[in-house]
Amino acid sequence: MAADSPRDILTALAGPRPGDFTTRPVVMGTHGMVTSGHYLASRIGLHILERGGNAVDAAVAMGFALSVLEPHLYGIGGEAPLLIYLADEHRVVSLSGQGPAPKRATIEWFNKGGFNAIPGDGLLAATVPDALSTWITALMHFGTMRLSDTLEPAVELAERGFPMYGVLHFAIQRNAQRFQEEWPTSAEIYLPNGRVPNYGEPFVQTDLANVFRKLLEAEHHASRQGRKEGLRAAHDLFYKGEIAEQMVKFSQENRFPDASGERHCGLLSQEDLSHYSARVEEPVTTEYRGYDVYKCGPWCQGPVFLQQLNLLEGYDLASLGHNSPQYIHLLVEASKLAFADRERYYGDPDFIHVPLDILLSKEYAAERRKLIDHDRASMELRPGNAPSHNPEVKKGNPKVYTGDTTHLDAVDRWGNMVAATPSGGWFASSPAVKGLGFPLGTRLQVFHLDPAHANALQPGKRPRTTLTPSLVLKDGRPFMVFGTPGGDQQDQWTLQFFLNCIDFNMNMQAAVDAPNFHSTHFPSSFYPHGAQPGGLVIESRVGESAISALREKGHQVQVTADWSNGRVVGIRFDMQSGVLSGVASPRMETGYAMGW
Repeated sequence: MAADSPRDILTALAGPRPGDFTTRPVVMGTHGMVTSGHYLASRIGLHILERGGNAVDAAVAMGFALSVLEPHLYGIGGEAPLLIYLADEHRVVSLSGQGPAPKRATIEWFNKGGFNAIPGDGLLAATVPDALSTWITALMHFGTMRLSDTLEPAVELAERGFPMYGVLHFAIQRNAQRFQEEWPTSAEIYLPNGRVPNYGEPFVQTDLANVFRKLLEAEHHASRQGRKEGLRAAHDLFYKGEIAEQMVKFSQENRFPDASGERHCGLLSQEDLSHYSARVEEPVTTEYRGYDVYKCGPWCQGPVFLQQLNLLEGYDLASLGHNSPQYIHLLVEASKLAFADRERYYGDPDFIHVPLDILLSKEYAAERRKLIDHDRASMELRPGNAPSHNPEVKKGNPKVYTGDTTHLDAVDRWGNMVAATPSGGWFASSPAVKGLGFPLGTRLQVFHLDPAHANALQPGKRPRTTLTPSLVLKDGRPFMVFGTPGGDQQDQWTLQFFLNCIDFNMNMQAAVDAPNFHSTHFPSSFYPHGAQPGGLVIESRVGESAISALREKGHQVQVTADWSNGRVVGIRFDMQSGVLSGVASPRMETGYAMGW
């Protein structure tokens, strides 16, 4: 008998699931598990767990590390929504993870300037930076370690450098001309010696390392009063001290070109920063086939994941066949209904009433389910209790989201779980702040300038972010955390991953590897908020016969490369056996799960 081929072995090991063999094994352990967008960050998180830290400590350390390792996807001037399961308290909490609009940012201000939308780049689109506040808040309330324990690894990465990898090299190369011609402060960092760093060459970020060092010094000086006082001192330095002053001065005294075609300075003030601190909130949840699924509130798009689950619960999905035309059509049509509600109702609940009690009810889902035509693709936006209308096509709406976000998860031996989706403050959208080594975010672009819109701009209001980590309990016990980059697509790609695991009994890596798809039918969250009515983006691995059948149903199909959509990572915890399983998509090169 011939020896088994590597493919045969991998297929056998992959377990019961449709489709091809997996690209990687499921990483398993019993003491702790982490997964993130870069293997060096995952190694740092695992080391924290090995030292006795909990899942929150590990997540914070990875969050800091990713701000160094993936500056094209996320920076410390961005955002970081979190979900945390606290094993001792048997409860889930959410960290708001999104900074608000500056007090000077009003619809009237933009109307006077002749804007029809808030530009998606430059200084004008900056909200209050959140990420550092979220990491410190998580550490203060739910972690066990000091800031120095979780931040020192990121300092070393920034000071000593890390090997330049392909995706980052390409991202710098793609933006090099803008850095050189428009953003000299960015060119100083990302084009050392006037060139793109070579693949494998150590990449150093001295200014960012100095910022982190100052935070550690502030903690050290206040640490005699206790761990939390040290954390508060570092937070105050960033939001009230010299770092805040540098951010505001740079924003107010410099004008850079943006998508409007003109040069603008920013709207951030010292008051905006000094009043900010990330908040601990209650998450939202629904039950799906015996699993309790948690998301952040309607200040993000997370509840659409729950609305889609409620709609799909009425179908035997496995009987349709994985990624069959009928299955893809059903998921896409359910997504259109849920995202129509997002567009109509979601916004910062501190400023508007979001009727989640209705939107997340099983009765509402049953009524909405009747709107799905199983033979034809819908072409209108159909929010509940509101008129249907055609989504607006606007020039400049990207056809394919290429990623400007990352994700991380951590689970410890005690059952604490963390899912976080850091984003914003990436180098392609805004110039690096002189002397600080990181850009400000551009999430203000998500707001609408129509005062009647649920996500209308108001000073102090959080923009409805796309960032949306996921956390799942089974029988009240920890089960799964996961997430992905992808803007509006996040709650479509992660939905497919979750259904692959639950309805199709795939192992987690097969679920991550499976070809995916997403709708672009509804208005984009990003400037200039255009839509592609009936648009469906699908990886070519789904197969030509399925793609042809979807076109016959009226979907406007755009076929992308085999491994181009999504970057899902996740961890599963089997409480009965104590086994932790971690996975990361092979898409975008560097994501890895690690455990022991």
